[in-house]
Amino acid sequence: MKAGAERNHPRHQLDDALMTPIRLSLMAALGQPAEIDFKTLRDLLETEDSALSKSMTVLSQRGYVLVRKGYVHNKPRTWLMATPQGRQALQRHMAALQAIAAGLPEPAALPLERPEGR
Repeated sequence: MKAGAERNHPRHQLDDALMTPIRLSLMAALGQPAEIDFKTLRDLLETEDSALSKSMTVLSQRGYVLVRKGYVHNKPRTWLMATPQGRQALQRHMAALQAIAAGLPEPAALPLERPEGR
């Protein structure tokens, strides 16, 4: 790509923090503004504690989820909730995926490039 050229392809709108299946699934599960406990998310996403914990940490560091820790009947519990920033990031990411899935512009709109030697 030439320096200074516009980056129009929708892949440039994909969010690196949402590029793994677990993190994307986690944000989708937290799409509603409500807290969900760690165990429920783990079971819903059909994943291991360590994978969910790593994903939770990355998304928390990006400001996409809030993590609240507490106790229920003297047992430690963790609850997660998507932030407005996280919900917006998910919407942008999903819009980019949909644009990619919709395909590239019509062939007539693309510049013609001929393979060398033809």
